[in-house]
Amino acid sequence: MGETAEKKAAEEAFISLDRYVHALMGKTGGGLSPISLALAYGDWAAHLAISPGKQAELVWKSARKWQRLAAEMMCQLSGGAGDGCVQPLKQDRRFAGPEWLRFPFSLYSQSFLLSQQWWHNATTDIHGVEDRHEKIVEFYGRQMLDMFSPSNFLATNPLLIQKTLEEGGRNLVRGAQFFAEDAMKQVTGQTAVKPEMTPGVEVALTPGKVVFRNRLIELIQYAPTTASVHSVPLLIVPAWIMKYYILDLTPPESMIKWLVDQGFSVFCISWKNPDEGDRDLGFDDYRQLGVMAAIDAITAITGAPKVHGLGYCLGGTLLSVTAATMARDGDERLASLTMLAAQVDFTEAGELSLFTNEDQLSLIEDMMWEEGFLEKEAMAGTFSMLKSQDLVWSKIVREYMLGEREAPSSLGAWSHDATRMPYKMHSEYLRKLFLNNDLADGRMESGGAHIYLQDISAPVFAVATEHDHIAPWNSVFKLTYLMHSPVTFALVSGGHNTGIVAPPGSPRAKYKMMAHEQGRAHPGPKEWAASVPKVTGSWWQPWAEWLRGTGVAAGGAEIAPPAMGNVEAGFAPLEAAPGSYVLME
Repeated sequence: MGETAEKKAAEEAFISLDRYVHALMGKTGGGLSPISLALAYGDWAAHLAISPGKQAELVWKSARKWQRLAAEMMCQLSGGAGDGCVQPLKQDRRFAGPEWLRFPFSLYSQSFLLSQQWWHNATTDIHGVEDRHEKIVEFYGRQMLDMFSPSNFLATNPLLIQKTLEEGGRNLVRGAQFFAEDAMKQVTGQTAVKPEMTPGVEVALTPGKVVFRNRLIELIQYAPTTASVHSVPLLIVPAWIMKYYILDLTPPESMIKWLVDQGFSVFCISWKNPDEGDRDLGFDDYRQLGVMAAIDAITAITGAPKVHGLGYCLGGTLLSVTAATMARDGDERLASLTMLAAQVDFTEAGELSLFTNEDQLSLIEDMMWEEGFLEKEAMAGTFSMLKSQDLVWSKIVREYMLGEREAPSSLGAWSHDATRMPYKMHSEYLRKLFLNNDLADGRMESGGAHIYLQDISAPVFAVATEHDHIAPWNSVFKLTYLMHSPVTFALVSGGHNTGIVAPPGSPRAKYKMMAHEQGRAHPGPKEWAASVPKVTGSWWQPWAEWLRGTGVAAGGAEIAPPAMGNVEAGFAPLEAAPGSYVLME
């Protein structure tokens, strides 16, 4: 018996040593696995080496690109207008000004863009390379090129030169001061960029009460502002990776405030920021202690037999798992589902899929195992890398060279207010959903038994954004055929956050919509998008009309506003919104 215990202790010590080394390697490399990178580059280089046709193509394309560049430069030097031999991608704003079309800056920008094109050709369409490895090599090649963009350097950026001359270099002095401030915060263990706005003071201002609290959530009930309300209350399930007030920014960007003013009884989950004591909270705990506990509380407080459910991003994925579990168990309390930039099929998870292979996930798990959670800086770094042009290099140029701090904004404050993720839950989420795609493929278990999206009968309103780098819209579009209930799909302008929080009156807000009924033929995403014209305006208004319609179909009507909380049912108001959990560091 003693020998067995000693052997087990020794094995655990060996495993702990391995995990410690892996965690140290992960922290040193910013959460990226060098083994995954080596495998990807080895696969790419080996297949390129045995592809003489591809090599010849790259030589030919290189010669043609430099010929075009030489012709363009000769045209400009001889007094021609010159409008560029290559144009940047639509979302690339680094060379948007007319200054970049004048020599020698046109030479810098055009040669960079041609090099970018050539590198894309060199890293793609090589026969035999694994698709995942190709994406990794192309992605990191693009990251490396972005480091050397002429827009990043004083000597090659005409806007920086002009600004420096105008201010006599004072902009560089301010930039150096900003850099020193941020570096000191990093050295002393502070966050380099702290939220500029405090929930309950500058943001998250909609009046309400915390009416329920457990170890994982606070449930906020918002005070009505209309004489009557829709009888079917609405539960908002935000992503646990960030604070809930993305949907309660300053008016008029606050969706929660807008919904309350439209006559809806709104409840919202505010997730606790987990610590080392929460390491064993799993995905099913988030379902039971989060969504199910909230639904139980709402029906007890209001007496309503049904609830509208809204899930944003990861919150939408969790809501869909909850809805499938309820359908399996015969629980019919969901009147509808609204899915905002939320995926249930992760085979097209965009560039986030680059970080979800076995080696990479094992590294992340070992990083979490040491402390019991994943630090918020790790995820923030990943998301910044996905949009490095805007979130890394453009920020460096703006703050440290132009000497301009970004003006505080409610959305910017929210984006800096990340949360940690407990070991067990995040590991299960990454493996079951991102790596194995268990939910879409019918292998997902919840509450000890299998669940199926096809069992959900509640109508669905799904919203995707055109320029989403986290939940690509063609991936969200799969909801139209993965769920067998009626699905209304809206494709809206903007990105993962900006498209969702665009209220009525937003000047650039546009959307396309389709309603799909079971039994009808399914259009392809690109074919559908090309055939439907855009409508000017916010998607909030047609969605609110849809909510009312589905609520009426579920037996809802206009009623007097319910009381805040329900003391007799055991849900006395605990404190004013936004509560305590949202303030946890």
